[in-house]
Amino acid sequence: MKNIKDIKQLELFDSWGHISSQKRSILDSSWPGLFQKEILPVLPVHKFGSFYSKSRGRKSKELYAMLGTLVLQQQFDLTDEETVAHYIFDERWHYALNRYDDSKNSEYMCYKTLWSVRNKASINDFDLIIFKAVADRLATVFSVNTVFQRLDSVHIKSNMRKLSRVTLCSNAIRKFIKNLKRKDKELLVHIDKKLLERYLPQKGFQCFAMVKPSEAQKTLVVVSKDLYTLIKQFKNIEGVPSMRTYKLLERILTEQFIVKESDNKETIEIKAPKEVASDSLQNPSDPDATYSGHKGQGYQVQVMETVCKDKDKKAETLNLITHVKVEQAHESDAHALMPAIESTEKRGLKPKKLAADEAYGSDTNCESAKKHDVDVISPAKGSAKKNSNSLIDFKIYANGKVKLCPKGKTPVHTHKKKRFSAAFDLKVCGSCPDCSNCIVQKGKNYFYLRYTKKELRLALRRKHERSSEFKEDYRLRSGVEATMAQFDRRTGVKNLKVRGFRAVRFAATLKAAGLNILRAAAVRKGRKKATAVAKNGNLALKQLISLILSVKEHLKPIFCRFQKKLA
Repeated sequence: MKNIKDIKQLELFDSWGHISSQKRSILDSSWPGLFQKEILPVLPVHKFGSFYSKSRGRKSKELYAMLGTLVLQQQFDLTDEETVAHYIFDERWHYALNRYDDSKNSEYMCYKTLWSVRNKASINDFDLIIFKAVADRLATVFSVNTVFQRLDSVHIKSNMRKLSRVTLCSNAIRKFIKNLKRKDKELLVHIDKKLLERYLPQKGFQCFAMVKPSEAQKTLVVVSKDLYTLIKQFKNIEGVPSMRTYKLLERILTEQFIVKESDNKETIEIKAPKEVASDSLQNPSDPDATYSGHKGQGYQVQVMETVCKDKDKKAETLNLITHVKVEQAHESDAHALMPAIESTEKRGLKPKKLAADEAYGSDTNCESAKKHDVDVISPAKGSAKKNSNSLIDFKIYANGKVKLCPKGKTPVHTHKKKRFSAAFDLKVCGSCPDCSNCIVQKGKNYFYLRYTKKELRLALRRKHERSSEFKEDYRLRSGVEATMAQFDRRTGVKNLKVRGFRAVRFAATLKAAGLNILRAAAVRKGRKKATAVAKNGNLALKQLISLILSVKEHLKPIFCRFQKKLA
């Protein structure tokens, strides 16, 4: 039966009146006070409550406190044991979750309750709902300026070991045999005894962990044959092909090996490492993890945050993470820009300027972003040839046609069909000393300069990159690296304690929400301190002025007497 406290209902007596005023002031000025007053009310509790009955069953834990616990666990990177301990004993958590009820149902929580609530939340994508609710609320409360934002990705690892190809295949085979044994022991009769002795006993299986590098190729040949034998033997046995471990064997075979048929014989060739795709299986324990040639195995998180350009207001401005998306490691950053813009646009947090590195700044992305009124500040891919002029050096009209060449010569004629074309006189270009380093090409009647709309746009972007305005805006992009470091340092996002895409996404997304909360608490504390300093400063100034005026009143008669004596 669902249990939801109406947190909007006013209490006749102060529920936290038993806490001293000094302790309560500390709680209110830190993250617990912010969490209780701003975050707790926006959690999607009533939507989550639809998974519980209104009248049947035992009363559940208070659902505001449970969803809040999921956020706090990821915010502080806690294990389940530490989370339960904080829920029971930590007064800061009690205040943040508004847990003033001391009943047995309220004050204690078992691990099973935490697991079941987290499982329901992750299956139904509540991590995404919670993140958006928290970010939108903080943006409103702190009047966040979303005009300028920056985007980048960070590589993260799940709780899995890095495996060699031999270990990957042998582990997958062992998992399949053990799973087969649990399902039906009689099925093991189909497997050769020598093969079973290699993988099933712990002692026999340990030999794969002690393979020398010089013998790795020979061992991989043996393992590949064993893998193919198992797939072939159980292909037509009912119930086995649908097993998850069997599907992993098939996946490894297609990704790591090539099966060839010749003279009615089947041979297995090992693919070269370069031929293995980046989305191949990395570990049977985490089938969703993939490989990035730049950063290695695991996943990646796309993070977009607001930026304050005013140096004087940086201390009092909240840099809010407005968009988070967890992806597999092999996915390109080029595909992440438009989903980030569209997501923030729906929630009213869309930027006008978005700084990102070269991977995000393709011509297609920039043109798509313009349709959403977003200016992407990113270097154009590629560069002009050294010791040669480029399209940037030509003076071009607003309509895209060439006006003058770098030497100030006008073209004989220009036209546009599928691409732009400018024709220059043969004699003029032929006598030019820089002709050999020029991008114009010699034709029968003229020297021609041909370029497409895309090439023109890229040239104009490269020209803009030389301006101080671009350098000033793009300089702010580098600050996202500090955010990634803080993201890891405060929440432990780079080394997660879970496996599988769903669990990784749940943890990383709530950690981003937790980082927003910690940042907001620090900004609020800084604002209060600045206000107090300003008030104290104004009070001191008023006291000084009143002191000067009182001294003036006392000295006035003395000055009058002195003037009379002089007269």
